[in-house]
Amino acid sequence: AVLGRHPGLAQVAVIAREDQPGDKRLTAYLVGPDGDTTVDTEAVRAHAAGLLPEYMVPTAFIVLDRLPLTNNNKLDRRALPAPDPTTTAAGTGRGPRDPREEILCGLLAEILGVPAVGIDDSFFELGGHSLLATRLISRIRSILGVELPVRTLFEAPTVATLTDRIAEAGSARAALTAAERPERVPLSPAQNRLWFLNKLEGANATYNVPVAFRITGDLDASVLETALNDVVIRHESLRTVFREFDDGGSAQVVLGTDVVDVVLRRVTCSADELASALRDAGEYAFDLATDLPIRPTLFTVGPDEHVLLLLVHHIASDGTSMGPLGRDLETAFRARLGGVAPGWSPLPVQYADYALWLHGLLGSEEDPSSLVNGQLDFWTKTLEGIPDQLELPYDRPR
Repeated sequence: AVLGRHPGLAQVAVIAREDQPGDKRLTAYLVGPDGDTTVDTEAVRAHAAGLLPEYMVPTAFIVLDRLPLTNNNKLDRRALPAPDPTTTAAGTGRGPRDPREEILCGLLAEILGVPAVGIDDSFFELGGHSLLATRLISRIRSILGVELPVRTLFEAPTVATLTDRIAEAGSARAALTAAERPERVPLSPAQNRLWFLNKLEGANATYNVPVAFRITGDLDASVLETALNDVVIRHESLRTVFREFDDGGSAQVVLGTDVVDVVLRRVTCSADELASALRDAGEYAFDLATDLPIRPTLFTVGPDEHVLLLLVHHIASDGTSMGPLGRDLETAFRARLGGVAPGWSPLPVQYADYALWLHGLLGSEEDPSSLVNGQLDFWTKTLEGIPDQLELPYDRPR
């Protein structure tokens, strides 16, 4: 509606595209008067930025001679072209002036997936968002050895302005490395939150993360089962259970590779029954104290048609985890089809190492100068005096 008020446009459509899994971006499709394709997209972007909050400004503007329609004269979303990365990156302004700016331009281009970035190009105008901002700050930390809060990127979204902030930044925090394991490995804050909810509510399917793979062709399920065991042996988080002790403490316990045995459950059903069968399997309630946090099921719907459901508890995975999980499963499966074990290198760190590193970084709540106390103090002051609940009109009981 906002873009449609621009005088140089006859038609507009805006959709949220997800060309990369988990990475949704607003894309605007513009049609000029009488199909004119010489629309000034930068003027349209400025028009949108003047009237909309930053997160609602499209990251790509594509000019068409007409909007594609279905037979019912509705917008044919499938016919809308995907943005060309070269059209979203300016990269034509000033180039880097020193080695640091050259590194930063390269990091922005890498994270955004664009060919080039100039020092005056805005990270957010090129398609950046908060999740990518977190990744960029992490890359800056590891490459340049400085510690920046994520908000710095929102305040200084170009390489030219970010360079000055980096010059004033402190040294990066200690790097994450493999650590000697104590007798009890503590839970990370994220694990602790999910463990607490599991204890409070009891085992349920609320925090299950399902992903399904359709497999066509002749399938040897025993080879697939062996490959699944390879992946679980490789990733400690997939063979971690959570134990509570008599003294009230809890710990994450990584099961040894010699006791782990992932069983591939096998179900035969018709194509019409598949959706219901997947839904039923996805509602499995994990017992975090005894169950591996991954539960694979193979559904066979025909001689050459199968669906593999990997059900993983959120305590061991999130949306980003599915990429490495899928890649490693494919690597292991291809290797086992060839009669050999996957030839991957050992992982440099595991999740238990991260939990130990994070506890060391945050410090103890008994130490007034610790990072965790600094953060608790900030949020205590920031949230002081807020109401217990917002008194908003509603038409349903709370």
